[in-house]
Amino acid sequence: MKYEKYLNEINLKADKITKVSDAIWESPELAFSEYKSAKNLINLLKEEGFDVVAPAYNIPTAFTASFGKGSPIVGILGEFDALAALDQIADLPEMKANNRGSSGHGCGHNLLGTGSAAAVIAIKKYLEDTKKSGTVIYYGCPGEEGGSGKAFMAREGAFSNLDFAITWHPSEINAISKDSSLANIQVLYKFHGISAHAAGCPELGRSALDALELMNVGTNFLREHMSSDARVHYAILNTGGISPNVVQNYAEVLYLIRAPKVSDVQELFARVNKIAEGMSIATETRFEYEIIKMCANIIPNNVIEKELYNGFMDVKGPEYTEEELAYAKKFTETAEMGHGKTFQYYMDSLFQKENIEFLNVRKNSVMNDFVVPYEEIHVVKAQGGSSDVGDVSFQCPTSQITTATWAPDSGGHSWQIVAQGKSSLAHKALLYAGKVMAYTAINMLENPAIIEAAKKEFNMRISNDQYVPIPSSINPRTMDSFQS
Repeated sequence: MKYEKYLNEINLKADKITKVSDAIWESPELAFSEYKSAKNLINLLKEEGFDVVAPAYNIPTAFTASFGKGSPIVGILGEFDALAALDQIADLPEMKANNRGSSGHGCGHNLLGTGSAAAVIAIKKYLEDTKKSGTVIYYGCPGEEGGSGKAFMAREGAFSNLDFAITWHPSEINAISKDSSLANIQVLYKFHGISAHAAGCPELGRSALDALELMNVGTNFLREHMSSDARVHYAILNTGGISPNVVQNYAEVLYLIRAPKVSDVQELFARVNKIAEGMSIATETRFEYEIIKMCANIIPNNVIEKELYNGFMDVKGPEYTEEELAYAKKFTETAEMGHGKTFQYYMDSLFQKENIEFLNVRKNSVMNDFVVPYEEIHVVKAQGGSSDVGDVSFQCPTSQITTATWAPDSGGHSWQIVAQGKSSLAHKALLYAGKVMAYTAINMLENPAIIEAAKKEFNMRISNDQYVPIPSSINPRTMDSFQS
């Protein structure tokens, strides 16, 4: 295997790295409140000899850790935030919380942050030994879940000096992430009415709650007349009190508006605003809105994707014991819905007969211990979710992978994922991801022509798209700031 000397640095420090992952799992923190999680990663990278800047980019839990001098400059992205109300007992294949209502790592970001740390540790070893020009920067990126931390960092120019960026995400399968994502805008709508006695003088009242509910109804009708790839979700935050005999004079609803491209989401946002305005007129109330955050669609980069796939092909993947396979099977058996959905997604993305056959014979694997074949010519689709990696991809060539971190059919944002977050399966997958990313970055540093090709593709792709940064007046908000 090429670069084995440098990748072995991950093996030598595997215990230290996985212990940090477990520590982050044990103290799950929500968007922009990840003080312990960031500190765990900062301490690890300081011990490994990186120069740390913390906090960074006007975000208390954002940081960078860099090593080296000069160019090329490679960025490795790390995340470490959790999800609300997903607490779960580790390794237990049934839903049972330690502390019901608490947070949990239902998207595997405890692994994501440490897998990326593993990658930069190996890249640092390469730069140290070869004495070549080059810099590696680990980006501690907070608030991916509902906060778009990278979008706020991108607004400050965090990634604009990079020659390329690489990241990964935990999953149930080893693959290149070759599709795009949905751009989004999160908006807080506020309605102001007039309170009155709901029985004694209802004619004097103007209900903010009526306006909010009618807005939601209007938006539901809008769904028939928007792109099938677009999504609009909402959560009512404030209904105006608990007294039904008082006309509610205030109400709040949080909207998340998604569409395949930034320009699409801006257009859909304008249509939702018209519904809010119309319902406020109909109810004789007043409305205002506040943009909470935005993130862009991901701009893919085929050049880096091919390099990542080469890394997958050369780096040996995890091997599993009988005990680990039995463990995985128990979690797959808990799947209530969506059986085989992720696997089918990758099946449907392939065109070449031999690749389809390769995947088909592995359809019922207890653990997906193979790599999904990468086809250079493919249709780029917009996945159903969003990621603030999109904002990075508008500033530099960017690509990412997934590795099989949990059992097939564990779902997404689920208790099953939380339960497996400290398992040996998870540990093996984060170290594997670190090696593949490090391999790719080192190979690109060794071959500057690949970096130039990635930049050429990047310039071509962004010339056909539009980027709208988060307005400078908007600051990151913690999840508890939305609680009334």
